[in-house]
Amino acid sequence: MVLRTGTCNYGNCKQVARTKELEKGDTEEGGSGKEADKGETRVRRASEFTRRRSNSNLPCLIVCTTRYGWIRIRPSQTFWKLDTAYDQIVHPQKRRVVRVVLDAVMGRILELKNEMVQAEFSEFHYMDDILQDLKLTPGDLEVPIPKYFQQERSKVMQERKDILASILSTMETKEPPKSIVLREMPIEEAIRLIQISERARQGRLRANFMREIQREEARQKRAQAYAFTDADRENASLHIQKIWRGYAQRKKTRQDRDKEMVFLGMYQDPQMVDRTPNIIRSELIEDLRRAKREEYEEEYQQALVTIKDKLMEVEGPDMKEQMKDQIRQWFIECHDNTGKFPDYPEDEDGGSSIIFAEKSPEELKKELDQKQEEEENAKGKKDKDKKEKERKEKEKKEKEKKKGKKEEEDPGLLLAPSKFIPDIQNGQKIYKTVWRKRDERHNFNQQCENELIKEDKRKEVEAELRIQVDALMRQELETLKMAVDRDQSKPRKGKKGSKKKGKKKGGKKKKEKDLTPDRSMDSLYEELVLQGILKPAQDVKLMDFVGDFSYLGTTLRAADIEPMPSMLDVRRNIALYAILPLGSTSVHEKSPLIKSILLAGPVGTGKRMLVHAICTETGANLFDLSPDNIASKYPGKSGLQMLVHMVMKVARFMQPSVIWIGNAEKVFYKKVPKEEKERDPKRLKKDLPKALKLLKPEDRVLFVGTSSKPFAADVKTFCKAFERIILVPRPDYAARYVLWKHLITTNGGINTNKLDYSNLAKISDGYSPALMSQVVKSVLSPRRLAQMDKKPLVTGEFLMPLSRADPIYREEEEAFKDWYSKTPMGKKRQKATQGNQEEDSKGKGKGKDKKGKKK
Repeated sequence: MVLRTGTCNYGNCKQVARTKELEKGDTEEGGSGKEADKGETRVRRASEFTRRRSNSNLPCLIVCTTRYGWIRIRPSQTFWKLDTAYDQIVHPQKRRVVRVVLDAVMGRILELKNEMVQAEFSEFHYMDDILQDLKLTPGDLEVPIPKYFQQERSKVMQERKDILASILSTMETKEPPKSIVLREMPIEEAIRLIQISERARQGRLRANFMREIQREEARQKRAQAYAFTDADRENASLHIQKIWRGYAQRKKTRQDRDKEMVFLGMYQDPQMVDRTPNIIRSELIEDLRRAKREEYEEEYQQALVTIKDKLMEVEGPDMKEQMKDQIRQWFIECHDNTGKFPDYPEDEDGGSSIIFAEKSPEELKKELDQKQEEEENAKGKKDKDKKEKERKEKEKKEKEKKKGKKEEEDPGLLLAPSKFIPDIQNGQKIYKTVWRKRDERHNFNQQCENELIKEDKRKEVEAELRIQVDALMRQELETLKMAVDRDQSKPRKGKKGSKKKGKKKGGKKKKEKDLTPDRSMDSLYEELVLQGILKPAQDVKLMDFVGDFSYLGTTLRAADIEPMPSMLDVRRNIALYAILPLGSTSVHEKSPLIKSILLAGPVGTGKRMLVHAICTETGANLFDLSPDNIASKYPGKSGLQMLVHMVMKVARFMQPSVIWIGNAEKVFYKKVPKEEKERDPKRLKKDLPKALKLLKPEDRVLFVGTSSKPFAADVKTFCKAFERIILVPRPDYAARYVLWKHLITTNGGINTNKLDYSNLAKISDGYSPALMSQVVKSVLSPRRLAQMDKKPLVTGEFLMPLSRADPIYREEEEAFKDWYSKTPMGKKRQKATQGNQEEDSKGKGKGKDKKGKKK
């Protein structure tokens, strides 16, 4: 086990973070076993520290956060590098090895996230102090979304878009052209109207002409009345020069000041706003590599087929003969040893491959353990009963001891065994054995290696040929047995129990009834689109959910104040809970299963945008089961069952899929308002938990609920339906500062020194991102954008539209915090904080006994 130590700022303790989990006895290159022993002693010291500080306020959680931060940051940095490598490597066989490790690292990050949620009782973790220790930036904590999510499914996604667009085009009802009623007009009336309009036009032109003549005459009279002298002309020229020189000097001073500020790093160089030639060149090179990668991938797929066919033709007959000889030799050896021919293994058990398979030491240990268990079972159950009684008595005594010494025996944060570390070790092993010392001087273009393909395809060819050989050798074995029976003149009896034994039936599970057995998937898909259940997702990326890092999270938690999450924390959780599992099949099957997520927050904070971002990043289908959308559709219980069945059937067939429930609080209303009783918003209350139970790890389907009034719902049933609850807050000052910049630039505005983003961020306190976006769009109209070069933007232009909008008040945000404290996760968090405070207060009085003497 390789361990590295890090320093925790809280309490100046040494905390241990596991950066790699390897096999026992293995160490890093250049490391030794003594270093691992030292690391284990540090782990013990760290656990002792947590036990000592258990009486203080939230120390264990801070230590857990510190440890998690060290463990969490390293895989995320590795994740960035592996994603870039998988995107830019051209060699098709190397990419497959990198892909396995990339998915494993991705899954390990999800496991660490789940461990920390269970340890800290919070969906959000603040690691600003750890970033400061490691001298990293908040961008290093960002969870990247692998590029292959969209690149490898681009064709499928485009086909689905085309199908969806074609179905929606048929839905559009063409409105009949409006009939225009023409009124007959006499010629005399028409001529009179034309004359009136023409005379009016001529009159306006004559009036303007006469006005200009009068102005010119007045100007000439003023010039004749005033006689210009040489002195007047000289004064006028001096006055013009004075104004011009002042203007030119102020302009030059302003330019020099801007250059100085750019040099100091206070302003951004306007020439660097656009992409530089180096960036453009690097992007072109990346695109060329991707094109070359696709070309080599096609060559690799063709080589797989051709090499397999050649192996079947050239080496196939020799493999068959060799297998037959080995099996015949087995027949003879068994007959010589036992006097009988053996029973031939079935294809389900592996056929003849079982006979010649070499067992590993682990398999031999399992067989010996099974034999020992069978012997113990034969002895009887008396010994077991005695042992169980003794064990129960010991457990009772240990529990009694633990009640008084709970603080001393607290092990701290222990990580569960990972399902992904074997994949990482396997990828590392393949790299060391195959690629590390491989001579690739002959393969400068990084095309596929035919020799490696032959090694893999030989195994496939051997497996296919073995099935054919097994069928022939079974017949040969039967003929041998019949021949031996004839020679011995003994009629051969049929085997008892030759029939295949079926598998033992376990607990009977009710199979899901297929309510649409006669319908094709295309017809179901089309019906859901026509009913408005399956909708196209908006082209929104997760990076469009702009915000900033929370720089005081650790400080506030140390002061017993639970901070509101930042927008970057929300974006990070959406990537970990939704996008990464939905994008990869292997990660979804092995990582902690999350079936449903609830996004709760005030109106306009970007909940719906996050739902569309999940669909865009993963290429998922969007099913809308919002109460308002399914009202008056598929009425009755049978209709609702049919709707849920169709949605689940299509969603699981066309994975990945997102089932969105907007205004989710309506499904779990405490009391339905009178105006909504006709719509029956609680239709899904019973069927939603049933649909969630049907989901398995191999089903990449996610339920996402959004709610702006979660306090209107019953908390128990609401939280049972949604496993993870993420609060989406109003933006803080840092987030508003970044948002204003982002919105103005994306809508065509130009950043100038006259735009004070700090003032805008202060003035817009309490306003949601949706309101800020509306304000920017209203100010930056096409006419205003046309005047941008001559009239730059000013801060005051955004004040009037902001004053007309209603902000989100702090009381509403506090209401969301109070509601979250009633959820299961919020209750656990409160118990953890209150428990530590009580222990702290009790610890003060435990130092003395009743007589006042110190213990």
